[in-house]
Amino acid sequence: MHFNSVSRRALLTLAAAGVLAAAVPAVAQEPVAKEPVANEPVKAAVPARIGIIGAGNIGGTLGSFWAKAGHAVMLSSRHPEELKTLVEGLGPRVRAGTPAEAIAFGDVVVVAVPYKAYPQLARDYAAAWAGKVVIDAGNATQARDGEVYGEVQAQGIAAVSAKYLAGARIVRAFNFANYKVFAKNAHRDGGRMGIPLAGDDPQALATVSRLVEEAGFDPVVVGPLTKADSFAMGSPGFGLEITGPELRSRLGVAR
Repeated sequence: MHFNSVSRRALLTLAAAGVLAAAVPAVAQEPVAKEPVANEPVKAAVPARIGIIGAGNIGGTLGSFWAKAGHAVMLSSRHPEELKTLVEGLGPRVRAGTPAEAIAFGDVVVVAVPYKAYPQLARDYAAAWAGKVVIDAGNATQARDGEVYGEVQAQGIAAVSAKYLAGARIVRAFNFANYKVFAKNAHRDGGRMGIPLAGDDPQALATVSRLVEEAGFDPVVVGPLTKADSFAMGSPGFGLEITGPELRSRLGVAR
């Protein structure tokens, strides 16, 4: 997959608007936002529903970004009643639910749980992933994830995610740094921090690119899902707090 400069951004933006518009009633759509102001959230051009599997540091941080941008967000847990204080603190656009409810709710679904949980997600929700745009934010670590970490070392994280999230339109994103890095750098001055993305579905990439922008970052599409290993944990592309143009240069992405 190859991406050029001006046309790539234009096509991604148009495609994302089309995907989200198809999923949201016309009465819910709002005018396109003005040019963003530094350190302020971007108002979503087309509000969407975002289901988040997990309500930990990554899930809560991303959910707060998108709620501020005007999207409806569902954070999920097997015990959603335990999320009451969290969702109330994030405002009226955020609600709690079970993982099954979050998958059904979301136009876009974010997987933000420990990687060792992926086999269980596959067993519990195999049919529910079909056709969904899924942001895969997980990382595999040896101390925590056991046998699944071994799979990732042998096959690469892109292949293992595709195995356990079979049928989803996967985009690897928000996995290349700690949640504190995202919280610190969202909507920052001096050039937005680049967020690498990889996926095989052009419309899914466009949709997620728009959400990355609305969260306060510069989306850097590195290519198909197999390219996700270039910014996986332990790779040279992991944990870089640099601008989008700098990240494109570092990862060899055409602009």
